[in-house]
Amino acid sequence: MKEISAGGVVFRHNDQGQLQIQLIQDRYGKVSLPKGKMEPGETVEETALREIAEETGLQGEIVAPIDQIKYQYDHSALGTVNKEVHYYLVKAIGGKHQAQVEEIRGVDWFEPLDAWRRQKQSGYENNDRILSGALKLLDIAMEST
Repeated sequence: MKEISAGGVVFRHNDQGQLQIQLIQDRYGKVSLPKGKMEPGETVEETALREIAEETGLQGEIVAPIDQIKYQYDHSALGTVNKEVHYYLVKAIGGKHQAQVEEIRGVDWFEPLDAWRRQKQSGYENNDRILSGALKLLDIAMEST
């Protein structure tokens, strides 16, 4: 069985004009990115924007595709599931910033290199190249740690 999800790396410029990256803390306490399963009739882009809005309260617009993550997991009823997650660079354009407490523990904005450090310290390893790709698209030079 194949399962498709989508999400994004959301960014904004704060009131002082500083670039900020949004990270969520998932229900397991790990640093992550908003994402979720595609619903019937949706495109992957629509899924990404809907999931970002549901999990963080923000409306966004897709700037560019970043990359995909593919992996397998075992589901008790469905057997082996081939999971494909599409990530996009998304500019925050509206909405009210708040965590969907039913699914995640928190959501906040971080300076880009601080977001990268947090990802490396307590994020999922397969998200490293997603956040790295987003920072490259935003012309942010990263430290190698």
